[in-house]
Amino acid sequence: MIVWSGLSLAGIAVFLSLGIWQVERRAWKLDLIDKVDRRIHAAPGAIPAPQQWPSVNAQDDAYRHVRVRGRFIAHKDTFVKAVTALGGGFWVLTPLRTTGGAIVLVNRGFVPADRRGGIGLPAGNVDVTGLLRVTEPGGAFLRSNDPAADRWFSRDVRAIASARDLTDVAPFFIDADASAVGGPAGGLTVVSFPNNHLIYALTWFGLAAMLAGWTCYLAKQEWRSRKHRLNGCGRPLLIADLSGRLP
Repeated sequence: MIVWSGLSLAGIAVFLSLGIWQVERRAWKLDLIDKVDRRIHAAPGAIPAPQQWPSVNAQDDAYRHVRVRGRFIAHKDTFVKAVTALGGGFWVLTPLRTTGGAIVLVNRGFVPADRRGGIGLPAGNVDVTGLLRVTEPGGAFLRSNDPAADRWFSRDVRAIASARDLTDVAPFFIDADASAVGGPAGGLTVVSFPNNHLIYALTWFGLAAMLAGWTCYLAKQEWRSRKHRLNGCGRPLLIADLSGRLP
């Protein structure tokens, strides 16, 4: 019983710790959702300057509403497999040389597979507004990018820049707004953060409560059993008891 009690207390402590961790994660997730919502609906600002690129990260910069001016670089499009509300097809990523000289990849939007070869490109300088997105290295679930075969399943900025012989490329890309540029359908960014932490927290706390209840029940049963044995073995022997046992 001592060993079982020790294991039960350890289990309860673990379950409570996991529940508390999920509560903390929920608070963090709600704060992130609030920050991202404010970024999306804010007036567009400038993209991070080259000296700020090393510090760009998802926590602080993803989904910032930004604006950039520049000229698209022809014959450098990259088509990334996509499934959207409009069906299956491709994201069209085109490098934009900014007026400052740097290059940033712009996800101009979605095109179905049958339009891959005829989307056109705006001429001259254009103003692009959209959401800043962090790079997506490697590929998608169970599907790796294959630059040599020009097959892309994620928007891996570094790999795309290397495959297109681009230098001075920002380590992020921009999802263009619907009205930012002509051609592909922009403004299809899906912003969704799963938030099941409350359910997980209640599950862990429930398991802790169940284990605590079961431990108390077993402890009570053990106490009753020991009390019964003590009462049975420790009562005084009466003469009447002994007389019946004498030959």
